[in-house]
Amino acid sequence: MTRDFTWIQAIAVLFDGHRLYVGARKTAAWDDDVDRMELALDGEPVRLPQVADAAWTSSAVPALSITRTKAANGVLVALDGRFKIRANAVPITEDESRVHSYGVASDDCLAHLDLAFKFDALTGDVHGVVGQTYRSDYVSQFDVRASMPTMGGESNFTTSNLFAADCAVARYAPAAGHHDDDGVAVV
Repeated sequence: MTRDFTWIQAIAVLFDGHRLYVGARKTAAWDDDVDRMELALDGEPVRLPQVADAAWTSSAVPALSITRTKAANGVLVALDGRFKIRANAVPITEDESRVHSYGVASDDCLAHLDLAFKFDALTGDVHGVVGQTYRSDYVSQFDVRASMPTMGGESNFTTSNLFAADCAVARYAPAAGHHDDDGVAVV
């Protein structure tokens, strides 16, 4: 199976009544040694020492851990028995911008996340911009002839905010007040 790639500046992961934020901070000039990762659980910043293999475990969610994969700009987020997400903050290079006409400006190098997901229990009814690419019947709808291919389907995937699972194809809907389901939403 081939994979489609897209730029993602931040993701929200909703599970068991918790809200995890993983994002890349905007930056004008890229420096591999300056950390551009932004992490928060339930609105509280997650602070990791800026050294490779530094680890953080949530006191509120003991099964949740975040480990630096390098001193800056790389983490592995794991929720035991549910998922692993490898996230690296990366820039668009000048060469990529020139070749693809991305328009990198002097005040923004378009920092974004390079993401890899591993889900421990994914149903065949997974939806969403990224989620649908994990379906066994997924067929890419990218127009590769376009100067900047986009997936389309905004009407299906638009949410009211990053932490809302309220898009037209959302399947994540834990019962009000109940946070013990096995569902996970990546928004």
